[in-house]
Amino acid sequence: MDITAAQLTQLLEGILEGNPDAVVRQPARIEEAREGDLAFLDNPKYESFAYTTKASILLVNKTFRPVQPVAATLIRVDDVRSSLAFLLEKFSDLLNPNGAVPQISEHALVYPDVQIGIKTAVGAFAVVESGTSIGENCTIYPQVFIGRNVHIGNNCKLFPGVRIHHGCVIGDNCTLHANAVIGADGFGFAPQADNSWKKVPHVGNVVLENNVEIGANTCIDRAALGSTILHQGVKIDNLVHIAHNVEVGKNSVMAAQVGVAGSTKIGENVQLGGQTGISGHITIADGTRVQAQSGIASSVKEPNQALFGAPAIDYNDFIRAYVVFKNLPDLQKKVRELEKKLKELEGAENTSAPKGG
Repeated sequence: MDITAAQLTQLLEGILEGNPDAVVRQPARIEEAREGDLAFLDNPKYESFAYTTKASILLVNKTFRPVQPVAATLIRVDDVRSSLAFLLEKFSDLLNPNGAVPQISEHALVYPDVQIGIKTAVGAFAVVESGTSIGENCTIYPQVFIGRNVHIGNNCKLFPGVRIHHGCVIGDNCTLHANAVIGADGFGFAPQADNSWKKVPHVGNVVLENNVEIGANTCIDRAALGSTILHQGVKIDNLVHIAHNVEVGKNSVMAAQVGVAGSTKIGENVQLGGQTGISGHITIADGTRVQAQSGIASSVKEPNQALFGAPAIDYNDFIRAYVVFKNLPDLQKKVRELEKKLKELEGAENTSAPKGG
């Protein structure tokens, strides 16, 4: 796709600085871009590349103030990340306009009573079982399995290897990446007198509301009773586990390898860093932000906290504590030196003290 700086500026409602006739064909990372590429700068750590990049056009925030000459044509926008997401979607649509041909492959197994909306594609070796409905403009890629009585809304994408078990509900505009598993049984077993474990059947389901995105190889377990629910706008990275009866609030996000134990309620606009572990049967307040590799063992009741550590504490408290912790060997050495000097002083005092007659 060839597009000029002037056209991009109009599309993004930005401010142009430089050659309006500069042409780009594809997006690229700022440190790797070449002539004809569109690059972007939204992280100050990469500002040095703004002065060396070979990109023809550079997307920057309106607040960017260069300290050296920039060869690329600049387009200033209010929010680089949002503008980039908008452009990448456009590039993706042009490179792959239909995602898949909107038809049902002759190699797919679709039960006769399945309802499929217009402009929906079902790829080869996909299986769609009885009682299921799929909305309009969906793309079901090859080797997807959709169980009995599943409901899928409009404009959804299910990438290869996705598994949706019986009775689950997927809203509109949802994306499920490769090998995500929705609705497997939760981890529920009852201890027996002989120390064995008896499986507890899970008869609930999983509900993904509108605009939810699920990463590759992520598993979201069905509820024992009722529903495991991910509310509108939730975004989940790869290799995340959501256990049975968990509820995740609107617009919350989780990075890779997060684990959430059963029956926990996560509020709205919560951000969980990679490898965060959340205990079961607790509540996480709205707006909570948790640093990577932290562990939450009890409910977080105050909203908008930043937490760090295992068990997690206030982020700033953890940083201050960590500064002390990493200096403990030096502190221990100084304490021993002080103890030695104290003993020497005590010994000197005892030696110089007058003896009683």
